[in-house]
Amino acid sequence: MATNLSSARQAAPALPRVPMIVVGAVIVFGSILFYYLQVSKQPDPNFPLTPEAKVYVRNLQLSDVTMKASESYFKQVVVEIEGKIGNGGDRNLTEVDIYCIFYDSYGQVVLRKRVPIVGQRMGGLKPGDGKSFRLPFDEIPESWNHAMPQLVIAGIKFS
Repeated sequence: MATNLSSARQAAPALPRVPMIVVGAVIVFGSILFYYLQVSKQPDPNFPLTPEAKVYVRNLQLSDVTMKASESYFKQVVVEIEGKIGNGGDRNLTEVDIYCIFYDSYGQVVLRKRVPIVGQRMGGLKPGDGKSFRLPFDEIPESWNHAMPQLVIAGIKFS
């Protein structure tokens, strides 16, 4: 009986490896394509800094920017950046986002966060007007150098 079993194993043809590899590659490629199509369908929640907005940035002034740290109820350090934005141009703005870029002591970026400072919920910004903003951060890595982050206009929407 042992002889019949070993001869049966020898008689069974081995599955060809090339078709299995091709099928596996097709499955992997199909999964990647499906994921890419699903992600590309989702709209970008951030609006880009258009060429028109890049020209308009020179009309926006950030002033009275300060930073302070406090401890939250849960014993977590919260860093708050407060300041004002002024619209020295001639256009109404419905939204303005900025990047807050935090660095470590070696000058490497440890956190780059895009946050709104003017928005529909906060009200727009008319020509000649100013508006205060407050940005709390509780997820800054410990390697941060504790210096004021770089603030860069990331997006502008005109009304």
